[in-house]
Amino acid sequence: MTEALDARYMALALALGRRGQGNAWPNPAVGCVIVQGNRIVGRGWTAPGGRPHAEPQALAQAGALARGATAYVTLEPCSHHGQTPPCAETLIAAGVARVVVAVEDNDPRVAGRGLRMLRDAGIAVDTGVLADRAAQDLGGFRLTRAEGRPWVTLKLASSFDGRIATATGESQWITGPGARRVVHAMRLGHDAVMVGAGTARADDPSLTVRDMGAARQPVRVVVSRRLDLPLGSTLARTAGEVPLWLCHGPDADAPLAEAWDGIGAKRLECALAGGQLDPASVLRALADAGLTRVFCEGGGALAASLLSAGLVDELVGFTAGAVIGAEGRPAVGVMGLERLAGAPRFALVETRAVEGDVLHRWQRVAAG
Repeated sequence: MTEALDARYMALALALGRRGQGNAWPNPAVGCVIVQGNRIVGRGWTAPGGRPHAEPQALAQAGALARGATAYVTLEPCSHHGQTPPCAETLIAAGVARVVVAVEDNDPRVAGRGLRMLRDAGIAVDTGVLADRAAQDLGGFRLTRAEGRPWVTLKLASSFDGRIATATGESQWITGPGARRVVHAMRLGHDAVMVGAGTARADDPSLTVRDMGAARQPVRVVVSRRLDLPLGSTLARTAGEVPLWLCHGPDADAPLAEAWDGIGAKRLECALAGGQLDPASVLRALADAGLTRVFCEGGGALAASLLSAGLVDELVGFTAGAVIGAEGRPAVGVMGLERLAGAPRFALVETRAVEGDVLHRWQRVAAG
C-alpha cells in the first residue's frame, strides 16, 4: 500500500515539475508535494527563472502542517548555498518526518549531500520512486552536468515519403493546423527553439510560441557559421523583443557580427569540424549559456549533423498524408552512411493521430 501511495504522490510531483519545463533554466524543473496523513497540504514547482525552488513553495503552502509530513520531491534537494538557502535545510527546518526522492542530483555541488543532510537530521529518506520517469523529465539538466550539453529534441514535419518541401522550396503547409498547435506546445516546454541558417533564410520563421498564452518565450537559436542571415528578417526585426542567439564560427563576417550585436542578438562563437560548425561545440556553448532543453526544427543539414554526431535524444515526427516525390527536399541531409548498422537508432515511445496527421515520438537507443 505504501509503495502504491508513494508512486501516486510522486506522479503528481512529476506532473507539477513538468509545468516548469522551458521556464526554469538554468535550474532543473522540479516538482514537490507535501502530504500529511493522506491529505495533500502543499504543492510546488520551480518558478520561472529557476527560483524559488519547488520545496520552499510547497512548504510555504503547507505551513505548520508540514511538521511530521512526507515530502515527495522529483530531484534530490539541493545542499549548497546559492542565491537561496539549501532546500535540504528548508525541509529540515520545516520538521518533515520523511522525504521521498525520485532521482539523485548529479550536480557535483549536490551529488548525495542533500540526502545525507536529511538523514543526519533524523529524517527518513527513500529514493528511486518513479526514477525512470524522473530521469526522463530531468534529462536536460542531468545531461548538462554529465556531458556538458542540453537535451535535444529533433522535430521533423514531413510528407509520407519524408520530404519537407517541394523541389521549388514550397513547404507551408505540409502538416495541418492541429500538428502546428502541438508543435507550439512542445516549443513551450523547451528552453530554446533551434534551426539552421538555411531554414532561417528560406522560411523567415519567427520561432515563437503563439496562441498558447505564453508569458515567457523560448530562446531562438540559429546555427549560422558566417552569420549570413537577412538583417531584414522576422528574426532580426524582433531580436530586441524575444531572445535571439546566433551560433557562429570563428570566421564569421566581422561587419555582420557588429550588425547583429547592434540589434540585440547574442552571439556564441563555436568551433569548426570538417569545415562546418561542430554540433558538439554548438551544444556545449548553449549549455554553458544555461540552456538544458533544445527543440530543433531543422533543416536537413543541421538535423544530419546532430544525428551523425549522436547528439539527438528524442525524435518527434509529424507525418502528413501527402506524397511529394524524390525531387522534393528530404527531411534529413546527407549523412554519408554506407552500412545500415551505422544508422542512429531510436525506440518508439508514442504514436497518435493529430487531426489529419500522425505524431510519432522516439527516444535514442543507448549504444550497446
